[in-house]
Amino acid sequence: MKQMLCTVMLMIAATASRAAIHTEVVDYQQGDTTLEGYLAYDDALTGKRPGVLVVHQWKGLGDYEKKRAEMLAELGYVAFCADIYGKGIRPTTVAEAGAQAGKYKGDRALLRLRVNAGLDTLKTNDLVDVHRVAAIGYCFGGTTVIELARSGADLAGVVSFHGGLDSPTPADGHNIKCKVLACHGADDPFEKPADLLAFEKELRDANVDWRLYQYGGAVHSFTDWTADGSLPGAKYNERADKRSWADMKQFFAEIFN
Repeated sequence: MKQMLCTVMLMIAATASRAAIHTEVVDYQQGDTTLEGYLAYDDALTGKRPGVLVVHQWKGLGDYEKKRAEMLAELGYVAFCADIYGKGIRPTTVAEAGAQAGKYKGDRALLRLRVNAGLDTLKTNDLVDVHRVAAIGYCFGGTTVIELARSGADLAGVVSFHGGLDSPTPADGHNIKCKVLACHGADDPFEKPADLLAFEKELRDANVDWRLYQYGGAVHSFTDWTADGSLPGAKYNERADKRSWADMKQFFAEIFN
């Protein structure tokens, strides 16, 4: 009877914790462009806490990134999903996604403006400790958070999950002020070995505190539970997903200490 009561109490506590996650859609601006982000935090907590910017994959801000933000909120962070493409621009096909991602990868200056607008919006939240802020990104978003660091943004760290790690302007590595973690699928066919080497050289030459974790058997999109392999070379890998999330949490424990 006592054990059953404890189980019920734990279930109630877990339900209350889930119910405490506050979410809302947030409109913000970058120049004349309206962007539509997504905020998540645990409103049962009090006081300032670390903030985490989340940057979406190539199909734009959607349910996947929102779920990741809620998972971060459950860990005690204020999470804000940035919108790089603009309000209402949510590609539905591979061709549309490729065109949008290509637009910003081809204009890194604009990409940096867009992601910095998201970072600024996160930092204006009264719950955020602006001295403890990080950014994470998936696929296109992984590339984006590296560009955020290269822009010289004031951050504690960035985490790229299966992001493109090419180094178009290696000298920009000297602008990086934060620690860098790149989580990479060891069998990702979309990442050229030369790009990995260039990424490593850029960070070494700039004396950045960095780490690159590679997960055996993982291809592109290994954290995306909707990636079913229909796009060759992109498939969810539960083991790599769990390991990389744990690696991110350990990284946060270090940089937010």
